[in-house]
Amino acid sequence: MRMSKLFSQTTYIPDKEGEKDASSNELMLRAGYIRQLAAGIYSYLPLAKRSINKIENIIRDEMNAIDGQEITMPVVHPAEIWQQTGRWYQIGSEMSRFQDRHNRDMVLAMTHEEVVATLAKQEIKSYKQLPAMVYHLQTKWRDEGRPRSGLIRVREFTMKDSYSLDKDEEGLDKQYRAHYQAYFNIFNRCLLPSIAVGSDTGMMGGSQAHEYMYLTDIGEDTLLLCDSCGFADNQQVAAFKKPQAETEEAKPMEKVATPDTNTIAALAELLDVPKSKTSKAVFMMATIPTEDGKDDFEQFIFAVVRGDMEVNETKLSNAAGAKSMRPATVAEIEAIGGVAGYASPVGITAEDIQIIVDDLVPDSSNLVAGANEAGYHYINCNYGRDFEATLVTDIASAQEGDACVNCGNSLKSTRGVEVGNIFKLGTKYSAAIGAQFLDNNGRQQPIIMGSYGIGVGRLLACTAEEHHDEKGLIWPISVAPYHVHLVVLPHKKDPSILEQAEAVYEELKANGVEVLFDDRDISPGVKFNDADLIGIPVRVTISSRSIKEGGSEFKLRRDAEAEMIPIADVAGKVDASLKMLWQEIDNGIVTVDMNF
Repeated sequence: MRMSKLFSQTTYIPDKEGEKDASSNELMLRAGYIRQLAAGIYSYLPLAKRSINKIENIIRDEMNAIDGQEITMPVVHPAEIWQQTGRWYQIGSEMSRFQDRHNRDMVLAMTHEEVVATLAKQEIKSYKQLPAMVYHLQTKWRDEGRPRSGLIRVREFTMKDSYSLDKDEEGLDKQYRAHYQAYFNIFNRCLLPSIAVGSDTGMMGGSQAHEYMYLTDIGEDTLLLCDSCGFADNQQVAAFKKPQAETEEAKPMEKVATPDTNTIAALAELLDVPKSKTSKAVFMMATIPTEDGKDDFEQFIFAVVRGDMEVNETKLSNAAGAKSMRPATVAEIEAIGGVAGYASPVGITAEDIQIIVDDLVPDSSNLVAGANEAGYHYINCNYGRDFEATLVTDIASAQEGDACVNCGNSLKSTRGVEVGNIFKLGTKYSAAIGAQFLDNNGRQQPIIMGSYGIGVGRLLACTAEEHHDEKGLIWPISVAPYHVHLVVLPHKKDPSILEQAEAVYEELKANGVEVLFDDRDISPGVKFNDADLIGIPVRVTISSRSIKEGGSEFKLRRDAEAEMIPIADVAGKVDASLKMLWQEIDNGIVTVDMNF
């Protein structure tokens, strides 16, 4: 491809005062890979499209290797199938609903579990057709409330989503494990380091889920990791070994004055007790779906954890069976008899609220708790005697330094971007849609499903985030839009320079090498800056200077120094370098442990 004909152009992106954008977004905008149309909506220009195609083909290779069959499913769905599974009612404003000209409710695809279950209902009749796995690469739409960091968090995106169909849990486990390895193969082939962590099943549902995380400071997810035993979970679901509470005889509860102490820190200082001897109240309003999924209602959630802990909203939402949650207002707190900053479940008699208590609280004796009166707390408050809960379960958030639930060693926290996820769905969708098969005893059974996704644009962006320097992008050979960036610096007094570059261009193309040829009539400085910015792995420069010094200048984008080689040796040098770069990709593909 001649850069004089390239549709996209490099551009200057002014700094946004007070804002720090993801490096990947800034560099891909500057290098002419992408252009923003609206918030979270991007066009992929020719360079990005070539890289996206390569990522998609890597994904196809790995999906086909585990017996996947590629299909294409619609991006517009009738609402009925989403209503059958209940997700029409459970998913909020991120789902875009509309009506067609006949006033039928429709959905823009967020994912395709309902469609696959419908197809399975039509196509699968017997256990002899199972196992099966289908996948596609399809546009998705999620009306993300906070699109950010370019392609890392968008509203419109391309996803590879695959779906396994099995007759039993053993088959599902086998396909889940096959995807677990295949995903690492995909990320390793893109030279993107990643880890798998346990995660919340969220709107997908099911019994188990893992997320693949690229560790980076720009990540929105907090991960808890144990270097000793390999434990890794998203903070949303991470369990931890809670400190054992001291066993004490319950003392009489007593109200004490605690003026101006509406925080745990102030309370602990005033009463000269550790935070672990206090209790913390958190108030939420949860949107609870009804059994038929049609009439949501709001319910007050009174959550209690020990004062040295924090409430984990994902755990709390799951425990409450909530579709969504928001903080309760002061008026709503007062309506149930509570006082913000001085509240506890003691004496709360309001109906139709859920009191959810962390499982460490019942084991902790003689805690300080709010008296539901401004300026007062109770001391020596004990669960079971002084208050009870609707539910006692783990709702505390794991933090760095907490003890690993498996081995007891300290957890560390880090940030990450989710680049893929896998779910064991079970029969949630097949049972709702009626996707069944006849087993070997002639009985109808619901098909057991799994769901597995990778955001293609996000994978491209994270690869750019991992592979760049202060000058620009440094693409892995497997993802780079072209293999070689050929730069010519023609001289009007010596037309042979351009002729020799043209000959090299044609020879490389004839050898099957993908070449971006900078034949533009612009300054050398701009050409070199653009080459660094665009980030093609191999650069060959032909100029009057290079010819005087030996022929051509050869340089890997990742290296600081270049070398001079005869023009006649360029094709051989390129071939050897590309083989080396591809070998590095192959060497990175390893079998991973599956400790689950």
